[in-house]
Amino acid sequence: MIRTYVGGILAAAAFTLASTTAMAEPEIVSGPAAEPECFEPWSAETKFFKFPKKEGPYRIALANGFIANTWRIQMIQTAKAYAAQPEVAAKLKEFKVVSTGEDVPAQISAINNFIDSGYDAIVVNAQNPTAFGPVIKRAKDAGVVLVAFDNILDTEDAINVNVDQKGLGILWANWLAKHLPEGGKILEVRGVAGTSVDTDRHNGIHETFAATGKKWDVVEVVGKWDDPTAQKATADAIAVHKSFDGITAQGGDTGVVQAMIDAKHPFVPFGGETENGFRKFCFKHASEGLKCSSAGTGPAQVAVAIKTAIAALEGQVVPQSVKLPLAIVEDPNFKEGVDFYPNESDNFFVGNSFPTCGINFSAQEIMGQTQENQ
Repeated sequence: MIRTYVGGILAAAAFTLASTTAMAEPEIVSGPAAEPECFEPWSAETKFFKFPKKEGPYRIALANGFIANTWRIQMIQTAKAYAAQPEVAAKLKEFKVVSTGEDVPAQISAINNFIDSGYDAIVVNAQNPTAFGPVIKRAKDAGVVLVAFDNILDTEDAINVNVDQKGLGILWANWLAKHLPEGGKILEVRGVAGTSVDTDRHNGIHETFAATGKKWDVVEVVGKWDDPTAQKATADAIAVHKSFDGITAQGGDTGVVQAMIDAKHPFVPFGGETENGFRKFCFKHASEGLKCSSAGTGPAQVAVAIKTAIAALEGQVVPQSVKLPLAIVEDPNFKEGVDFYPNESDNFFVGNSFPTCGINFSAQEIMGQTQENQ
């Protein structure tokens, strides 16, 4: 009788767990999203999720990978600044931040630990878009809301928040093609290998060049979105190849321009990101040939990801894939105090706001936060 009784308890517990898991999965519903001006669906085919409402306050974790560049550091600081806002903090029981470097298994292990620890939602900047299949399933089975941003996940079982990264590569390549109508020799400074952002931007650049029908000689180097790394890679490329007709860089752009200056390389058209230092250079040296397209997305997209996770936990309707706008400024429209800030750090990424989501941070708010795990 005891064994039967225990078996009955186990069976009932298993049934309850299975029911809870099933209930935790999102329902596919019709749009629009709860905040359509913020949660814009990626396309007309994007599904809309409605998770069962869960009572707060919530335990939310940020599982970051790579940390050794200014964008990621500012992203961590922005996440902490957003979580500290009174209206957001009131909804959070705990906000945990972990950065694991370029080790993909370590990042997956961190996510598994958050699932095992009972976190309600996990926000992730994924090191590899295709390696997370098992942990995505674990999160889904455990009823954990998983939101990927920037470097997103190759799945429809998680929520993705991102800008059109391939479109960004297309924009830069079109800028170079506009200024080099006969083609030319291009230095392409890439990001972190294996990430979706690096791959998508790279593909956008090369597909656009190919479509022009012109001859392009593209030299690729790895800058890891980091000024010192990109500066050295550019200096080495100039030493070997002597000269380039144009440059495109995914990040570390301030370092790229500095390498040009140090090598006395003529200024050339440049399609790059949104670092404050890069934009300072673009404004200062425009008349000398540094014609820039500065476009990208600020690290504040992490705040949109956290906002999306909270909305999902509250049972609000959200798109499975959220599309964010790019921040773009191009020569000759760089305006001091609007598009760049002379008195702020070169490493600060401008365009770090999403007004349609009520997210707009000052440099002081962000830089007042630490980059360490918490």
